[in-house]
Amino acid sequence: MKSKLFIILLLTVGLVFSVVGAASASGTLVFGSSGDVSGLDPADVTDGESIQRMDNIFEGLVEFESGSTLIKPCLATSWETSADGTEIVFHLREGVKFHDGTDFNADAVVFSFARQYDTTHPYNQYGEWPYWGYMFYDVDRMEKIDDFTVKLVLKRPNASIMTSLAMFTVCIVSPTNAEKYKEDAFKNPCGTGPFKFVEWVKDDHITLEANENYWRERASLDKLIFKVISDPSARLMALEVGEVQGIEYPNPADLDRIKANKDLKLLTEPGMNVGYMAMNEGYGYIDENKNGVRDLDSEPLVKTPGYFEPLTKKEVRQAINLAIDKQSIVDNLYMGTAIKAKNGMPPFMLGYNDAIEDYPYDPARAKELLAKAGYPDGFEVTLYVMPVSRPYMFDPPKIGEAIQSYLAAVGITVKFYQVDWGTYLQETMEGNHQMCLLGWTGDNGDPDNFMNVLYGANACSIGTAGNYAFYTNNTNQELLSAALATYDEEKRAAYYKKAQEMIHEDAGWVYLAHSNQNMVFKSNVNGFVINPTSRYFFYPVVIE
Repeated sequence: MKSKLFIILLLTVGLVFSVVGAASASGTLVFGSSGDVSGLDPADVTDGESIQRMDNIFEGLVEFESGSTLIKPCLATSWETSADGTEIVFHLREGVKFHDGTDFNADAVVFSFARQYDTTHPYNQYGEWPYWGYMFYDVDRMEKIDDFTVKLVLKRPNASIMTSLAMFTVCIVSPTNAEKYKEDAFKNPCGTGPFKFVEWVKDDHITLEANENYWRERASLDKLIFKVISDPSARLMALEVGEVQGIEYPNPADLDRIKANKDLKLLTEPGMNVGYMAMNEGYGYIDENKNGVRDLDSEPLVKTPGYFEPLTKKEVRQAINLAIDKQSIVDNLYMGTAIKAKNGMPPFMLGYNDAIEDYPYDPARAKELLAKAGYPDGFEVTLYVMPVSRPYMFDPPKIGEAIQSYLAAVGITVKFYQVDWGTYLQETMEGNHQMCLLGWTGDNGDPDNFMNVLYGANACSIGTAGNYAFYTNNTNQELLSAALATYDEEKRAAYYKKAQEMIHEDAGWVYLAHSNQNMVFKSNVNGFVINPTSRYFFYPVVIE
């Protein structure tokens, strides 16, 4: 078996070479990615693989400082906020061009926002705009004041709005390019960023080239190629033999080998993430008006496509939490690169409730709860298993196998379901799953980006869900909305702590781990800085 595996890995590396070619120090960097993108419209994706490519093509009004979630000017040079916090006037950078040669201006900003929130906008039909519902439902409108001044108007104060504006969702797209490609614009991205789109060969690679007319200094790299290599061992081998110059998500078992290789450098930073297994509680809603909020009087709860009666019962969900030895998973699969999770956001964030006692590993108690719920002999359930490595879960199949084994010990038979990454995301947002492996990396450093997006009832919209347990507790949503509406950090923290108590009791998720971010580059690649949000900015990178 070992010899066959080695041959397979060599063949995989050979395919990388044949498609991409050997990159040299002349300015081409090939990066080994774990999966392909789901699309290339920054406002219509939720997955890291897509975002990481687009971070080098598009820009927003503000951006994060290197290695942090502090914001600084980007396409806006300055801004002023009204006393009540509901209006922000932005002054735009002049002389900036989109990659298609057209001008960046206020019209482009209004277009990029309005196509997401205005259901009558002619380009609203070309996307689902899930993140608008997650993070921007407090936005009323974006107005043009003059060619280089715009005003963002909010429905109510929003404590996270400025950091949220550094997110990919509100990056500015070329209206001319959108008009040219219409429903195919997601295959033909056009922004103002340091790299221009060249080609996307699905499930193989995406090629970018330096933007010669960039408003800052031109990028050092001439070309940037994201090559899909799904197997972590094959990614490392490709790096070792020089077929790629950087990789993501190395296998923790290979870290000592990487550290011992003088031709490689390992970058490691704490992750702002959580990996989990979600259990579909059975009900969501159809967001008819696409406002990102469940309107209780007109949008009733309906069964999700993955409705499965056992998981609608709290005792069953608690039993599943008790049946899984999370510490063993962290020790033996994450191998020192993560800490065990008990809540749905990282421990260092505002409002983290450390007083909550995690579900212990207690198979006997799990069996008692299953019997109490009416399932003394267990049942059969399907688990969606991610086909790609993620920052919070480097090897989903192995973690799935561990969960399968633990649940079998209490009488629950787990069957696996796997499909390509784009389909996986769409099916889980639609609620087709019974249970699924997923996770989250924070987008802006604010607790709202975990709590509201992942656990709020508003995020249970079938088709664009971020709450994959379809946990529709309205009292919990009221707490999360109140936390977002105040700038008082003590009050915000109290709201979030109370919400975590409710989420823990109702047990829609098995929280597994908060993991470190690990990336590996050739030793002659310099300038890459890991961002807490797991976004990849290659503009500063040089090959010496």
